[in-house]
Amino acid sequence: MKILLNKTSLTESLRHFNDIGFVPTMGSIHKGHLSLISKSSQMCNKTIVSIFVNPKQFNNKKDFKTYPKNIKKDLKALNQSKMVDFVYIPKFKDIFKNYKKPKIKLNEKDKILCAKYRKGHFEGVLDVMDRLTDIVRPAKIFMGSKDFQQLILVKKYLKKKYDANVVGCKTIRTKNKLALSSRNYLLSKGNLILASKIIRKLINVKKNIKNKKNKNKYLLTVKDNFQKQFKIKIEYLELRDINNLKLSNVINTSRIFVAYYLDGVRLIDNL
Repeated sequence: MKILLNKTSLTESLRHFNDIGFVPTMGSIHKGHLSLISKSSQMCNKTIVSIFVNPKQFNNKKDFKTYPKNIKKDLKALNQSKMVDFVYIPKFKDIFKNYKKPKIKLNEKDKILCAKYRKGHFEGVLDVMDRLTDIVRPAKIFMGSKDFQQLILVKKYLKKKYDANVVGCKTIRTKNKLALSSRNYLLSKGNLILASKIIRKLINVKKNIKNKKNKNKYLLTVKDNFQKQFKIKIEYLELRDINNLKLSNVINTSRIFVAYYLDGVRLIDNL
């Protein structure tokens, strides 16, 4: 596993390969990341993982400062996986300095779910994914489905500019059904148990929603009940079509999307 600290060394190391799988991360490597890496190693000749906490996609400075970081632990996990060929750990200036690109603006129809509540977040995500893709030039990019809106927006945006195929991979969960996330490291043991309880309750909600005539109206009631029962703040709890993310009343082609705060930590999921 070779560690690359700048764009020059990356270009030199990758120029001999044309079937590269790319797994972009912000570090705090967990089994979800490793599942993406495994998929890449199965489908591509070489796999590169980036570790870059992108300040431009944080709409809250405190959130950026508290985001869990442990590069030594990350490198150990990646090395032990035996599936990573290169790790790219750029500094901010390596990605953004002297590298002008047109300002990204989301369409009004896309300002839903997380985009509604995190102003500038996805603009920052699309910007850094554009820059990283331009630098790495991968054949395939592997991303998880936990942030489903991000997956759809990145796919759509990069498709216009690059040959790289964005591969969406399933969400990896604990035995208690909680989606693996770097933000889980910020939760106390008690809140991890509570988050697992919330997601298991939502799994039951998804089973029950099939019999409801107006499904999103039903979810508004569930949202209110959950906020009172678990003493959490829920930003959204909605049923949306997986193809266009429009509000839906058809369960077979839709997912339930949720974002909520648990002791100041923002968690998202979809079922």
